[in-house]
Amino acid sequence: MTSTHPSSEVPAHKLRQIKLLHTAIWAIMASSILVLPWAGWSGQFRLALGLTLLILGECLVLGLNHGRCPLTDMAARYTDDRAHNFDIYLPLWLARYNKHIFGFLFVVGELVVLWRWTRRPGL
Repeated sequence: MTSTHPSSEVPAHKLRQIKLLHTAIWAIMASSILVLPWAGWSGQFRLALGLTLLILGECLVLGLNHGRCPLTDMAARYTDDRAHNFDIYLPLWLARYNKHIFGFLFVVGELVVLWRWTRRPGL
């Protein structure tokens, strides 16, 4: 027995899948940025380096895609909606200012790591 879906259900389902994946990746990246200053402050410099490389990898992906997440382009195939959060499960205000907020937090986190690294014992 095969199930048939109305043609509108398939794009909606694919859009939900993309939004879930995008939100999960966003949560990992946002968490990495939030953990970064703690890693530096507590002297966990290997963790800080790993987080930095992960975040810079994401920045590279965004940069190579002209500042857009590739998942945004994928989601755009399944909807005409172009609100800032059409492709991710975030509040509109957070989706709109996401790069500004987390870009700033990333720079602050890196400054904390650098400050603590230059003041570690044995230098």
